[in-house]
Amino acid sequence: MEEKKEDKFILLKNLYEEWKDCTRCDLHKSRTRVVPGDGNPYSLLVFVGEAPGEEEDRQGKPFVGRAGQLLNRLIEEVLGMKREDVYITNVCKCRPPQNRKPTPIEMRACFPYLKKEIEIIQPKVICCLGATAGEGILGKSLRITKVRGQVFPYPYNPRIKVFLTYHPAYVLRNPKEETTIIKDFEKLKELLTQE
Repeated sequence: MEEKKEDKFILLKNLYEEWKDCTRCDLHKSRTRVVPGDGNPYSLLVFVGEAPGEEEDRQGKPFVGRAGQLLNRLIEEVLGMKREDVYITNVCKCRPPQNRKPTPIEMRACFPYLKKEIEIIQPKVICCLGATAGEGILGKSLRITKVRGQVFPYPYNPRIKVFLTYHPAYVLRNPKEETTIIKDFEKLKELLTQE
């Protein structure tokens, strides 16, 4: 008789319970809380960002600030989905002070959590929002301007595709790049429909 698989919501809740008091790096000293991923754990699509910002740290949910509003709009208008249809997480689960970029040590400290999230969800595509997310997922240094719009195999499960694009916060600072991120999301939509 086949064993019943545990519900992904329960598995993710248990994972958060394991990590909510994490002290693996110095970010725990300044955070309000560990910010877990959010959304549909049965989704074919996982978005990965850099780290929580001030608003995310306060609310305990990823991408709730201005960058999150742009991401929501892209999900709805380009992908034809709702935020609740996808899963959204970050490479680092704690807010770096002054919203600085996470260090490699901080990213490595959080990686087991991120890797386990992806193992539970088993998406078809991981969309990395920005270079830091791409580096965290692929485990190598990269320049987002050189690799955005490209697809790579996820190193821990080559059946999962890794797609890279700009971080929505970058687009908010550089509005001329909005057409570029829209084109990337159109390509992302194609990836999701491919067999």
